[in-house]
Amino acid sequence: MKKKLALALVLAMGLSMAGCGDSAASGGAKSMVYAVEAGSAGEAVAQEQGYSVNSVASQADALMEVAAGTSDAAIIDLLMAGAMIGEGTSYPNLTHTEELTTEEYGVGCRKGSDLAEYINAVLADSYGDGSMQKIAETYGVQEALLEQAGGSYDAAADGDVAYIQGKGTLIVGITEFEPMDYRDASGQWIGFDADLARVVADKLGVEAQFVVIDWDNKIMELESKNIDVVWNGMTLTAEVTAAMECTNAYCKNAQVVVVPVK
Repeated sequence: MKKKLALALVLAMGLSMAGCGDSAASGGAKSMVYAVEAGSAGEAVAQEQGYSVNSVASQADALMEVAAGTSDAAIIDLLMAGAMIGEGTSYPNLTHTEELTTEEYGVGCRKGSDLAEYINAVLADSYGDGSMQKIAETYGVQEALLEQAGGSYDAAADGDVAYIQGKGTLIVGITEFEPMDYRDASGQWIGFDADLARVVADKLGVEAQFVVIDWDNKIMELESKNIDVVWNGMTLTAEVTAAMECTNAYCKNAQVVVVPVK
């Protein structure tokens, strides 16, 4: 598929595309308006750089802003850029120009939750038996995978794992973020993260339920038990790891600047 090829090329090329289009490196960064997802790593790096920011609800919305000409550029995840911009994608007239950061994805659970340890064990098993790689290949993100060390889980009678098994659902907080969590033609949530979450739910013996959240309120959603995990290409920032019980990193990523093709 063209989309998967584009993603593989983006991951392989990394910084080699720097300089295409009107990038931040061209000298006009401070005069440009950057569309970013509110509460995201992209917003954080834009603010650190002192850029003018247009905060929107999702990374998909950030791309729409650039395509519509209402923002000069967007800062989004590299994995999303590979799936959403360039030839054969939703935005063939957009390109990424540079990487601003390198980072890693993890899953967020309530602070002190035993669920993070449980997910680590499941991810280690799925990496070891090759099933994680097969899921990654489905969505073209195999080059971004991180090796998962062997893990174990000790059951806690009053922990989140028991709570989730008791209610029969694993509620997964997401935003629409291809190739991690997005809807297919029938409205079903699919994606690398969605499929991995279902693997964990199956191991727990429960159903995975996907709930779209305001990304800026993800910590509050967890603490109020509206959701059980945040599993949506979440960057393991210092703020996130201080506020949540996070799994081991399972995927590498970067924040990239997206601009129109000139």
